[in-house]
Amino acid sequence: MKTFYVITNQTKDPSLEMTKKMKEYIESRGGNCILASEIPMIPEEVDGVLVLGGDGTIIRAARELASYDAPILGINMGRVGYLTEAEAGNVKESLDSIMEGKTWVEERMMLKGSINGEKENVALNDIILSRSGALRLLEFHVYVNGELLNTYHADGVIIATPTGSTAYNLSAGGPVVDPVASMIVITPICSHALNTSSIVLSADDEVTIAVGEGRDGNLETACLCYDGECTEDVHTGDKIVIRKAEETTKLFKLNKISFLEILRKKMKGN
Repeated sequence: MKTFYVITNQTKDPSLEMTKKMKEYIESRGGNCILASEIPMIPEEVDGVLVLGGDGTIIRAARELASYDAPILGINMGRVGYLTEAEAGNVKESLDSIMEGKTWVEERMMLKGSINGEKENVALNDIILSRSGALRLLEFHVYVNGELLNTYHADGVIIATPTGSTAYNLSAGGPVVDPVASMIVITPICSHALNTSSIVLSADDEVTIAVGEGRDGNLETACLCYDGECTEDVHTGDKIVIRKAEETTKLFKLNKISFLEILRKKMKGN
């Protein structure tokens, strides 16, 4: 691999010092390096994408690059770095491995959502429908393949991928799933009920969420979020349809560290 596109979270590398060092090193080895800070649009001929930042930066990049085949290497300059494969201190070794073909690519499932059949968007972690405005519970009718699963009176509903199972889904009491699995997890947020366990579905299932009416038949408003980015307000009667996306996120893997070992190291409450 010779041509790389570099996306930098400039709150983590404000002077682009690390970014420029990477560019110089890649070019010293005969490669090409294009910085997103100079050319915002990714060229077609890129072999790989280097993302400097934390998990949030990688997730944003994954959504922006969903239609490209170029795999991503995350370089941790954040706090947890659950999705990152390299650390700031071993960047050169990581680049050597990629340029010498000593890595492999892991594919992660993504979700695609739409509102009433329009305004499609994708997510690597999760699609969340949550209350907007006043602190009150909303009513969410959740259907799987057209059949009613449950009606939740809750702050919201999380529809997560295996990758997203360790994000908001975990905080809301949902299960942790191996990130290379192919399935969909439904977890209510602060549901007003005694038994509101998460539901794990096949990746081939289609989930539909309808926002219910408020008291006295009032119109309610909820916020639809893709990977934590609230993109649309939806209202009583709107239907959000969520299914497995055709696109996947491709991540460079540099070592054989298991999913369980990553959990032990990264998810200890820090």
